[in-house]
Amino acid sequence: MDGYATHEVLNQPGALEGTNAYAGDQALVEAARVFGADWAGDTLHRAGSLVGSAHVQHLARQANRHLPELRTHDRFGHRVDVVEFHPAYHELMGLIYGCGTHSFAWTHDQHSAHVARGMLSYLWNQGENGVCCPMGMTFASIPALRHDTALLAEWGTLINSTVYDPRAAYAKDKAGVTVGMAMTEKQGGSDLRATITTARPASARRGSGAPYLITGHKWFFSVPMSDLFLTLAQTETGLSCFLATGWLPDGSRNRLKLQRLKDKCGNKSNASSEVEFHDLQAVLLGDEGSGIRTIIEMAHATRLDFAIGSSGLMRQALSQAVHHTSNRRAFQRSLVDLPLMRNVVADLAVESEAMMWMSMRLAYALDRSEADRGEALLSRICTPVAKYWACKRAPGFVAEALECHGGNGFIADHLMERLYREAPLNGIWEGTGNVICLDVLRAMQREPESVGVFLDEVRAARGGDARLDAYAEKLADCLVDPAGLEPMARRISEMMAAALQGSLLVRYAHPAVTDAFCATRLGGDWGWAYGTMPQGLDTQAIVDRARVA
Repeated sequence: MDGYATHEVLNQPGALEGTNAYAGDQALVEAARVFGADWAGDTLHRAGSLVGSAHVQHLARQANRHLPELRTHDRFGHRVDVVEFHPAYHELMGLIYGCGTHSFAWTHDQHSAHVARGMLSYLWNQGENGVCCPMGMTFASIPALRHDTALLAEWGTLINSTVYDPRAAYAKDKAGVTVGMAMTEKQGGSDLRATITTARPASARRGSGAPYLITGHKWFFSVPMSDLFLTLAQTETGLSCFLATGWLPDGSRNRLKLQRLKDKCGNKSNASSEVEFHDLQAVLLGDEGSGIRTIIEMAHATRLDFAIGSSGLMRQALSQAVHHTSNRRAFQRSLVDLPLMRNVVADLAVESEAMMWMSMRLAYALDRSEADRGEALLSRICTPVAKYWACKRAPGFVAEALECHGGNGFIADHLMERLYREAPLNGIWEGTGNVICLDVLRAMQREPESVGVFLDEVRAARGGDARLDAYAEKLADCLVDPAGLEPMARRISEMMAAALQGSLLVRYAHPAVTDAFCATRLGGDWGWAYGTMPQGLDTQAIVDRARVA
């Protein structure tokens, strides 16, 4: 034993870094081709290289270790209400905005621009989720601003700029701006009509773009350092939507007071706060009393981005699990070569790929929704389906991927720990599970033809797999009369997700992935946990496909 070093490191896989999260993801590259977004390959390759780099991983660790700090007053006692971030956070913001992740769909007048932007979001949610929140809200602000062409013209260029300008200054003095939201209140939560914040006209002028003064509180102000933000308040006419700047033209803070930052379970690098408005200066966006209608398109865009974001987070968890189990040995073999472990990893890979295809199909529908009524209806009914299912599955998925690492995955300086804390978040934002499933039913009832459009999409794979065909007809029977389905809304939503995913996999995915999905998710032989797929599936091909090259 002479010379034995007790601290010698053996049988540790090391970090997964120096990869390209786009080029090395076979399924994602195939989806770009299928949905016509491969023209954006250079941008996607650049983002994939950044996300897979050791540098971005280092920045993410730093941004989550050195958390945002609220400074309400300066040293002389003046109220300043600023949030200070670590330089790593600002660098990450510069990188994600530099890729155009927030604006690609609005600045590229080409087919499938939403698919390309969705893929950028999918990639960056594998890098650092804390910067994806301001990115997603900035992206989703454009549909809301389309309710006022003058406001869109005034702010659109700055919103779509790929320059991230972290200065605390009036928005029009900056090279690019971020957009936040301050919607929910203590007493209301998802029930936005329970808003008690009030707005009164600041002049005799009326209509969209008119100045108002807002007084009240907001329980969640997402990204309080945003240059612009949307908020809701009650006017004499009813609940209305407003656009405000964080700072005023004279360089002073707008009339808001940040009460505290939320100490969140995850999304630590990003700041969320409670805020009080005291005659906050804002302008009306849309018509008075039409606040919900004004922001609904923004909510639709953010819900799609949460489906994409949860899918991206799951892909990162899968990549980590494949890497660890492929490079960690036990019982004289790599972990992933043990049949039971390979079953677990392959099961995760099937789940992840199915989520990706569903998310990108709906980005494709969004691209075509203005010109194609059927695509608009598919987007309307299936975006909440995808948001519900991806967000609902993410926590359990990440927990299983974490378990693949053993105790190492549960340590706070491991990426898996951060993903685990992050995983539940998207299921809460923009509507919890019940709210989202009720929205699926609402789409069926208000636009009944959307059910037929959905079933046509599923049946586009008819004849490709008998298991899918049988499942689709069973689901069709359930959807004959949407009335009275509320107690079953979750079950209906998950069945719709499985049918859509199965159809997409049958049409576009590797046969091994398709076979495994249809054998398990469509009422086949599958247990309650991951790793319970039946014998006879090509789990090796599934794992090899999921490995980031």
